[in-house]
Amino acid sequence: MLAGLSAGGVLAPTSACAQVPAPGVSLSTRYVAGQKTSLIVLPVAGAGGDSVATMLSRDFDYSDRFTVVSTSSAPAVNGPPNYALFAKIGVDGIVQSVLLPSGWLRVALHDVQKRTVLNSKDFPLPSTPLAPSWRQAVHGVSDAVEEWITGQRGIAQTRIAFTRGGRVWTVDSDRANVTPVTPSGMSPQWLPGGRGLLYSVLDGVRNPIMTTDLGTGALRTVVSASGIEHSSPAVAPDGRTVVFARGSESGTDLYALPIDGGVARRITVGRGRASAQPTFSPDGQRLAFMSDRSGHPEVYISDLDGTNLELLTAASFGDRDYRAGPDWSPDGRLVAFQSRNGGTFQIMTINLRDQAVRQVTNDGRNDDPSWAPDSRHIVFSSTRGGTRQLWIVDVESGRSRQLTFGSEARLSAWSPRLSSP
Repeated sequence: MLAGLSAGGVLAPTSACAQVPAPGVSLSTRYVAGQKTSLIVLPVAGAGGDSVATMLSRDFDYSDRFTVVSTSSAPAVNGPPNYALFAKIGVDGIVQSVLLPSGWLRVALHDVQKRTVLNSKDFPLPSTPLAPSWRQAVHGVSDAVEEWITGQRGIAQTRIAFTRGGRVWTVDSDRANVTPVTPSGMSPQWLPGGRGLLYSVLDGVRNPIMTTDLGTGALRTVVSASGIEHSSPAVAPDGRTVVFARGSESGTDLYALPIDGGVARRITVGRGRASAQPTFSPDGQRLAFMSDRSGHPEVYISDLDGTNLELLTAASFGDRDYRAGPDWSPDGRLVAFQSRNGGTFQIMTINLRDQAVRQVTNDGRNDDPSWAPDSRHIVFSSTRGGTRQLWIVDVESGRSRQLTFGSEARLSAWSPRLSSP
């Protein structure tokens, strides 16, 4: 049965659809975490229709919240669906879409058990099928339908930034549109809203930290200094503050700087040791970061000014101690990090409430985790296929899929939820 359905903003359905609840009405049955809803995406007629149906099906599959039933086993639909026949093949929900003459996409979500349309809406699509903006708009449809069912918007309409060949690239969540976006750079981080990227450039001269506007391509230097290395930048959730690692002969420490310019404020005092790889808590008040102040890398947490320092990865992981690359989940519950286990690196998570640690990868060497905005999926670099590439893992089921192919890809960052360009 479908669950957690919000009917806010519903538009009039097609004549084939049953009555749709009025705007503002909340329909809900019991949604059980860890159990998948069975969906079928009906074929879509018209130019680009096949691509719409394929993308919707794939997005629902990649969400790891749904079992997508093949249309090869589905009864034909000419008018209202025969709910009894769909129930026989184990379908909970039917996603029925029509490309309108206006170019918009009308989507209706049917609840098979209730034998009714639970939500329907018209979505605008750009005029050129399969263009990047068109694909992002279709991903937005997937995310909206997921929200109708689960109460949480999906993550199909997101991108991942990463480092390849000394440049920053981006790729859609379904591995389409692999695009270089900077002339040089590494360790990208998304600016709030996904409007641009923050990244470091190790040019051997001034080693700046920069931003690029993904809409205009405009570049801006945030901080640079001759002979000093600036690396692993992070941006506060409100977009006002950048924290980065500054390295010199006296060690590497964390500094905070207003993103629009000003005086950098020192956060850590390493005394020859290294502190780097900062990540903000969702409220912007605390930092998690890597430091080797104990003699080997571990993950620590402190307030934004460096006070109230705590060792986060205090549990015993064996005699080869190395924990680094932390990333704080958007819901604030977990920190993901890489840990050397049995001679290679694996991705782990630690629960901030009870310090419970989970290992979420097993194959190959796995580094540099970054959370999706749903706090359920992680993108990371892995050697499991030979060349280091980006992979995505669902931390609830353990299911993983490869995101990038070709030359080496690493140091990834998952965007916030995006709107269509």
